[in-house]
Order: sequence, then structure tokens, then C-alpha cells
Amino acid sequence: MTETPVTTTRRPPAPNPSERAKTIATRTGPATLMPTVEGPDRDSERVVPVLHHVHASGSVSILLPDDHPMLTATRQTQRGELAVVCELVDQAPVDLREPVRGLLWITGWLRPLNDVSARARAVSIAEHRPDERLLDVGHGVSVLRLTPASLVLADADGTHSLRPHMFSAASPDPFHDYEAGWLRHLESDHSDVVEQLAHHLPPDLRQGRLRPLGLDRYGLRLRVEATSGDHDVRLAFSRPVDGPPQLAAELRRLVGCPFLQRERS
Repeated sequence: MTETPVTTTRRPPAPNPSERAKTIATRTGPATLMPTVEGPDRDSERVVPVLHHVHASGSVSILLPDDHPMLTATRQTQRGELAVVCELVDQAPVDLREPVRGLLWITGWLRPLNDVSARARAVSIAEHRPDERLLDVGHGVSVLRLTPASLVLADADGTHSLRPHMFSAASPDPFHDYEAGWLRHLESDHSDVVEQLAHHLPPDLRQGRLRPLGLDRYGLRLRVEATSGDHDVRLAFSRPVDGPPQLAAELRRLVGCPFLQRERS
């Protein structure tokens, strides 16, 4: 997919790669683990954890069944750890024909925690993200910690390599836990509003089906599903926003609400 800027002179402002990576990690999208050494059939080596949680530092907590082969493999190595890649998928919250918006790969060392550390880690996760699967820790499920060595983000804005300290210092977008519900609401209950945004598109994209794709403090992203393929467009806000009232005002501005124009006059 390609991101088509609204203007040809400069790209609209957007979160930087570290912020985008932090936002993806903060969401609870699908995750898989893979060994860093490629085998004859790497896809068959993909492991879907019982639960994963990315901490602010970039460390990842992984829950696996006690008898899982990957857990056994870590214990059989000389250092008691395994080099792996954790792939996080950023999926659009609306039903698009190409739902993946981005990928974040966290490469590092996977090591099982002892019983005391595992219980403490489960309690820490539950404070931020209550999940009944955490109750299985110590009862058939083990906790492993992935210590990051490097991170790679791939999305419509390109591919970016990040160091752990860059990720740790970044903050997720303020709308990261609001975006999914808001976009679904926009898609299901305000399709007329989405259609009115088409006048911001380049003429050659106005015949495609317009879908809400993403939201951040800098703007709204739209997906054009056309016969020629999918095209992503960013509509910039007049200024960065940090809450629903400012977001509503910016959306009215983008739509061209006459009441908003009168208020500004």
C-alpha cells in the first residue's frame, strides 16, 4: 500500500517512527514469535503465545504453556535463553480488504522467569491490562521475558530501525485506546461524513471506496479501495489535538461544517 500526501509540496505532519512503534505495541493486536535463525520452513516455526504484553521499556512478557517446545528450547541452551523475533501486527479496526496497517518486529533474547518473578510480572501486567489468562500463570502456563536488542517498524511511511532506548523514550499517541471505537463509529454511523471528506482527495482517487483507516493527534488517515489498488491518504488537522472536543472540531473543519465557519468568523 502507498500513502498519497494531500499536498504535493510537503508531507502532512505525522507521529515519528518511535511514537508509531510505541502506539502499535500498546495495542493488543496479534503477535507471533519466531526463531531468529531461519529454518527450512520458518512459517511452521511461528508461535502464537497464550498472551503477550509489551512494557514501556520494550521488554515483552510472553505466556506459553509449560510443555511448549519453545520454552523447552530456551532451557536447553547454554545461556538459558533463545534469540527470537516477536512480530506485532497493527490491524485496522474496520473491515478492510487489506487490514494490516503496519508491522513491528522486536528482536531479542527470550528467557523464562522463575516462579516468584513470573507471579510478580503477572500482577504487574494485570494492573494495566486485566486478563483472565494471567490467572493460569503457575498453573500450566509459564512467563518468559523478551529483552529487546533492536526493533524494526514497517508501515505506509516506510521501514525504520529503532534502538530500544528510542522506543522506551517515546509515548503512544493519545488516541491509541480511543481510535478503534471511534473509527468503527465513523464507519457504521457516519458514512456520509466519510464521503464528504472525498473532496480532499486527488481527483484520480475520488472514484474509489473511501474508508476510515487511522487516527492520531496530527490527523485522520483514509484508505481508498480502488480498482487500481489501495491508496492511503492523510488529512492533516490544523493543529495537533489531544482530546475528543478538539477532535470533533477538527473533523467539522475537514468536512466543511458551515456552523464551524460562522463560529470562527
